[in-house]
Amino acid sequence: MKSKLWIVIFLCFLLLATNASANDDSSPIDQLNALSDEALQLTKSQRYEDAKKILETFSDKFSSVTIKESTFTMDELRIVTIAHNEAVEATTNVSMNPDERINRVTKFRLVIDAISSTKHPLWTKMEEPILAIFDDVKEAAFNGDQEAFHKSLNSFLSLYEVINPSMKLDVSPERFQKLDTRINFIDHYRQDILTQQNSMKELLILETDLQSIFDLETDETDPSLWWVIISTGSIIIVTLSYVGWRKYVGEKEKRKNRSR
Repeated sequence: MKSKLWIVIFLCFLLLATNASANDDSSPIDQLNALSDEALQLTKSQRYEDAKKILETFSDKFSSVTIKESTFTMDELRIVTIAHNEAVEATTNVSMNPDERINRVTKFRLVIDAISSTKHPLWTKMEEPILAIFDDVKEAAFNGDQEAFHKSLNSFLSLYEVINPSMKLDVSPERFQKLDTRINFIDHYRQDILTQQNSMKELLILETDLQSIFDLETDETDPSLWWVIISTGSIIIVTLSYVGWRKYVGEKEKRKNRSR
């Protein structure tokens, strides 16, 4: 229930935060971003046929942009394609419940925003609901409340599934894989988490990983770039030291010559 409430709150934020428009003056990626948002708003209103048409328009435009410009990496193309297919299914599968439909189109919306945003992508706004629900998971585990634990963990996994693809686009592969592996471990061995005291430490470690994953500033510098910075800085320091030493020796020689 809490996961549904947080998703509703987050969708309201999306409605207020987005100001993208698909006019002729905007860039192709901005137009794609606007289309993804429009599809989400229509899905929320249960206008599934209209949302499907917008997704078809998105597909045509995305293909055109991909052919004309080498804007997207292979990973981005793969993630967008999967998210788009899931969103289309959400608008056409009449047996799917409305909440799941919204979740899938929201996932697609966040993926497109992650590609178009250079700073503060929308998926990072999910930090508070993710951590709030995880607090419920942790509390239920520590209290040994099996029913509450499974319910809270399922809610957490549901929210995590919504932001997983967009997170993957922005977070380094090493950090993402570490977080994803730990979450899958806890899901797979959920019964052990309840019965084994040492296993509960996994929850505390995961909480730390979750808190750090939303801070994009600490992670996104390429290690090779750090090597260039360090090596270049070292060369500059050595050069300046050598120049200073030569200057010192020259001044010392001048003083000796004057004393003679």
